[in-house]
Amino acid sequence: MATNLPSHPTSGNESDGYWMHYHDQDSEKLADAVIEYALDRIRLDPPPLDGPKTLSQLQALVGNTITAEGLGGLRALEIFTTQLSRACISVDHPSFLSFIPGAPTESAVLFDLVLSASNIYGGSWLESSGAVYAENQALQWVASLANFPKTSSGVFVSGGTAGNLSALIVARWKWRQRGKGAYDRMRPLLVASSGAHSSVALAANAMDADIVRVTADAQGRMSGANLRQTIANLDEQDRHRICAIVATSGTTNLGVIDDLVAAGEQARVLSTWFHVDGAYGAAALCAPSVRHLFIGIERADSFIVDPHKWLFGPFDCCALIYRDPETARLAHTQRAEYLEVLQQHDLGDALANPSDMAHHLSRRARGLPFWFSVATHGTEAYEEAMEITLQITRETAQLIKNSEYLELLLEPELSIVVFRRTGWSPDQYQQWSDKMLNEGRAFVVPTTWNGETLLRLCFINPRTTIEEVSDILNSLN
Repeated sequence: MATNLPSHPTSGNESDGYWMHYHDQDSEKLADAVIEYALDRIRLDPPPLDGPKTLSQLQALVGNTITAEGLGGLRALEIFTTQLSRACISVDHPSFLSFIPGAPTESAVLFDLVLSASNIYGGSWLESSGAVYAENQALQWVASLANFPKTSSGVFVSGGTAGNLSALIVARWKWRQRGKGAYDRMRPLLVASSGAHSSVALAANAMDADIVRVTADAQGRMSGANLRQTIANLDEQDRHRICAIVATSGTTNLGVIDDLVAAGEQARVLSTWFHVDGAYGAAALCAPSVRHLFIGIERADSFIVDPHKWLFGPFDCCALIYRDPETARLAHTQRAEYLEVLQQHDLGDALANPSDMAHHLSRRARGLPFWFSVATHGTEAYEEAMEITLQITRETAQLIKNSEYLELLLEPELSIVVFRRTGWSPDQYQQWSDKMLNEGRAFVVPTTWNGETLLRLCFINPRTTIEEVSDILNSLN
């Protein structure tokens, strides 16, 4: 630690606006307080579940924090630690079982502090070759799980929405290149399941593309038969408009995997792009017990998986992998006078600048905490942690089967369990959910499937125990 640091400007010309960029005694105290809070938060076992507050409650508790003179770092930190943070649900709580939770390793969280302190711009090899080198090794491991070639590469983006959009922009570019001008003024067409993530429709809207929905089967999957029939029902002109077939390897609501083999085969027949949205589920490629469910993903032109979901990294981080990274570079590289040096700079054996691989330009090296965790613990530890969450899922399904008042709706394929509490109305589900959160016991929100309100549990935290799950299920009686 530095010592004998000044605490005030030394001349009248040095305003607070100048001084706030320098390390002084006040920032020394703030640094100590921040590190102390970070370590205390990591040590919590478990962290408090906490919960949201209304706007009026926060206004009464916190008031206005943005003032002309400033609050000072220690006071602002106190407001966050005592009030604002407690108005946020802890996604790493073992009983956070809604949506897709997060469960970052301690090593990943600690390295996120290092990343922020290092202030790395992660957009180019010129500015961050060391960071990009490490990120690329993490990406290569993810790609290898899907049996992608060693020449494949990609980039870490903010999340599944950004990953899907960036991959589909490349698909559209490739489709128009294939058309040799014939498709330049034609609206592209995406083919996806009715169970696809909402970000696929958002990408279609952003790209001014149409989307054809393949009706999911009784298990919520896009089956080969339904996909083939949907494509056969299109007229010849619309079949020419197909720029991508999008399959899902682990739907968000049900956790099921589309027929990846059939999707890849149809993409080959149509000579079009095959993209797999594995934002949640493709992480389970780590687990030998379910790896066979992903057969066909190796045929994809691109796929995504979010380490901030089931690969134990902090927010925000999505791995976007391309079979042919050169195509992605051609589709995404931004051109400007001041950027020419990045294209002229010798990348050596590096495949591309990260900014050339997605719809972004500025980016933090968001893949580094994930890289650090995998480098620290090794891939075998990831395999073991994945199998732990899958085992908890299977045990939970069995508890529901044994219950007299609960009904399992689908055998879990990955780590999502969907079930009903017999006889309950939507209001009863919501009242129970609110009560569990208000008591700090669990965060489980209702979902719907085929128009019926149900309950859904998503397991990605290896620290969730079957005893905790049993307690949650018993509270439904």
